[in-house]
Amino acid sequence: MPMEQRGVDTVPEEERTSGPRDLVSILLGSNLCLGVIVFGWLPPSFGLGWWASVSAIVAGTLLGTALTAPLALISLRTATNLSTSSGAQFGVRGRLVGSVVGLLLALGYTALTVWIGGDVMVGALGRLTGLPASGWSYGVVYGLLATATVAGAVYGYRVLLAMSRVLAVGMTALLVLGVVAYAPHFTTTALPEAGGYLLGGFWPTWLLALVAAGLSGPVAFITLLGDYTRYISPARHTSRRVLHATWLGLIAGLLVPQLFGTFTAYAARAAADYAGPLVSASPAWYLVPLLLAASAGSVGNAGLMLYSMGLDLDAILPRASRATATYTVAVVATACVFVGHYRSSAQDAMTSFVLLLTAIGTPWAVVTLVGFARYRGVYDAEALQVFNRRSRGGIYWYRGGWNLPATVSWALGAGVGLLAVSLPSYEGPLLSLTGGVDCSFLLSGLVGGAVYLLLSRPERTGAAAEPVSAAALTKR
Repeated sequence: MPMEQRGVDTVPEEERTSGPRDLVSILLGSNLCLGVIVFGWLPPSFGLGWWASVSAIVAGTLLGTALTAPLALISLRTATNLSTSSGAQFGVRGRLVGSVVGLLLALGYTALTVWIGGDVMVGALGRLTGLPASGWSYGVVYGLLATATVAGAVYGYRVLLAMSRVLAVGMTALLVLGVVAYAPHFTTTALPEAGGYLLGGFWPTWLLALVAAGLSGPVAFITLLGDYTRYISPARHTSRRVLHATWLGLIAGLLVPQLFGTFTAYAARAAADYAGPLVSASPAWYLVPLLLAASAGSVGNAGLMLYSMGLDLDAILPRASRATATYTVAVVATACVFVGHYRSSAQDAMTSFVLLLTAIGTPWAVVTLVGFARYRGVYDAEALQVFNRRSRGGIYWYRGGWNLPATVSWALGAGVGLLAVSLPSYEGPLLSLTGGVDCSFLLSGLVGGAVYLLLSRPERTGAAAEPVSAAALTKR
């Protein structure tokens, strides 16, 4: 299969040969991995019981999917990725906000997937072969996972899609075996080792779990969905079918692995750590399937994240090729893996990461969706590519390539979110107004959307103007 050469430019109609089933396959297959499974461990580690953990994960996933899924329709119309598409609201230079948000999201999830997958691999190999859990062992395993991940990401969408189809079947079988393996030790009571509710009370802790374990899953895809739907043709597939496929792919692709993580957390009594107890509690016959799940699943998920990172960096640096951008972010992601392994506890690192990125990502998604709804999905695909072609002008040029109302709305929303967030090492001053409950994602989205509606004028966006052709754009 040839290496994909296309970056964030407009995908021609003849190349848009994917369909809704492919979207479900890639969302399901790529998420059946330890990097997603581990999020199901967070509620038990917060001190919640089984039913409280399940309800928080399900409620958060459904809420996040309702917000995130419509973003898939944007790239269906623009035939480019979501950060570039957001130039319709933020301006062709202002869409760098989306590129940076997407880059940070994908960077964190890539590092987390390789980190957790590598830790489980070292543990499983230790029980199978006596491999010592030394720094050298972790370094080699992390390096092998990163190398395999880079290979898939550089070859591009078609290779990742084929990989996801295989993983959707293979990982499902491995997880079913895992339920059988861990079932004898399963319990529904809260883990005493967690030390009670993390935030001191049930509802604050439950809401934290809703955001950190449930909502964070769909929000991780706010800039990723367009990487896949840009290859779907609106001439052959309706928006309704694509939206339904996105709902199905996100809900199944997130709930199945996360609930497996919750189930195994109680069975393995994993309170302070997940990877170690998971391996220790595994029966001997499941160690090889667990090793396969940790390796293959991690490569599939991290490959998609790294692919998205390459596109986002390519969008930030138009002169760089997608392959060069992918190699660059791979080095950074691998470095983050080692920092996470040696410098942070898994619970604190994961909780802080998802809460911060949810707070700054949600207002960007809301502003982008408001623009999509206001103009019924009408975009000028050629004008969106001005920055990528190192040109200027067009209906999304606004002022110097930036739409200030949208950018200010995002900044205010993100600022409010950061002031209302509750992290293991930091509590925002606005928490006193919410009774100590982390409502950062809700407040950031409401503020960002409300300010954008107040500041923006419909006639200033692309759908209200006459489309311009690429030839009409003025060269620098």
